[in-house]
Amino acid sequence: MKVKTHLYISGRVQGVFFRDSTRQMASIMGLTGYVKNMIDGRVEVVAEGEKDAVDKLTQWCYTGPPDAIVDSVEIHNEPYKKEFEKFEIRR
Repeated sequence: MKVKTHLYISGRVQGVFFRDSTRQMASIMGLTGYVKNMIDGRVEVVAEGEKDAVDKLTQWCYTGPPDAIVDSVEIHNEPYKKEFEKFEIRR
């Protein structure tokens, strides 16, 4: 089953390669969507793909790359729309 999840990750998540690491993980898992830094210091992730892969990426976001300190992950499940061609870093 294909799903879409929208995540907001809070903590020390900017300046620690969170975006690039997320892009790598999502690409390995065959997901599409994007990751970007938000002006308020959080990281936003939108991921579409197979439910198991989206769930694994969501779990990974609770830890992130080695230098990240994740305080919270806000999860919003949305209808799958096949909006994206690949997984990318947005600015």
